[in-house]
Amino acid sequence: MFRALYTGASGMQAQQTNLDTIANNLSNSSTTGFRSSRMQFQDLIYQNVIMPGAAASQQTTVAAGLQIGLGTRSAASEVLQTQGDLTATGNQLDIAIEGSGFFQVLLPSGETAYTRAGSFHTDAQGNVVTANGNPLQPAITIPQNATTVTIASDGTVSVTVPGQTAAQTVGNLQLAQFPNAGGLSAAGGNIFMPTTASGDAVVGTPGGSDGLGAVEQGYLEQSNVSVVDEFINMIVAQRSYEASSRVVQAADQMFQLINNLGK
Repeated sequence: MFRALYTGASGMQAQQTNLDTIANNLSNSSTTGFRSSRMQFQDLIYQNVIMPGAAASQQTTVAAGLQIGLGTRSAASEVLQTQGDLTATGNQLDIAIEGSGFFQVLLPSGETAYTRAGSFHTDAQGNVVTANGNPLQPAITIPQNATTVTIASDGTVSVTVPGQTAAQTVGNLQLAQFPNAGGLSAAGGNIFMPTTASGDAVVGTPGGSDGLGAVEQGYLEQSNVSVVDEFINMIVAQRSYEASSRVVQAADQMFQLINNLGK
């Protein structure tokens, strides 16, 4: 019965972590470019009372054995890379990726970070930056006197300025993709950092033959959180937590009966 207490407690702890993940998903359901997470669980070690295949006699072996599991634990928090809905904004520096890929931004530390949030702005020098002021990579500078900015689906950025009839190209957007995008580390602020699990970034032209998505000007990609699915997951987590707590209560009641045997 001691096993039942700790096994039930492990289930409660796992569902607590699961609920934390669900809460984070729901709280970011309106965050531009947010990627939802999904908890993965695994069973713990087993106590082998009788090993499967152990000798039952000189001629026979045990077919099934007797193994007692010792609970569960949270094994991983997988970041889901499904496409979020695109919303038209009309802002000429709002850019959405339709398909796979990430924008590249330069952090103050000199590291390159990656994001799906395409709400860009210009700083005092005309450089295209994120809401936090991190410049887009490769750097793109919009002239101060530009009247219009046009971003093609292949990432070509062109502007028109007073006195000129033809548009001039000022830069090219490039996207990055990873062998295992689910292995990226969420660093907050709508950015991801590469890890050994994600592999190295492969940079290319949007909408090209290397599988990168096209970019859409005047759109933003919303969070890929499904509120309905998250509410269902929350109910399942709550019921699983309740079931594990019932195991703890049942084990406690059995201990109480044993303690009262001598009275």
